[in-house]
Amino acid sequence: MAYRSMLRTRLKKTLRLIEQGDYSVASTSYRETASLLDRLARKSTIHRNKAARHKSRLTARLRKIAP
Repeated sequence: MAYRSMLRTRLKKTLRLIEQGDYSVASTSYRETASLLDRLARKSTIHRNKAARHKSRLTARLRKIAP
């Protein structure tokens, strides 16, 4: 449960940073979040498709604010 809570918090933080529009800070946060998603998928805490879905959606949002 702690890992899932950490994941939700990290996702919200990354989304907030993307919405603020600062690409460099948001991309750093995205890399940390993607790493966490991969780690949790590897441990079977979350399904690998769920991790891929989150990463894909975050990447799409991040591309919209790219310079």
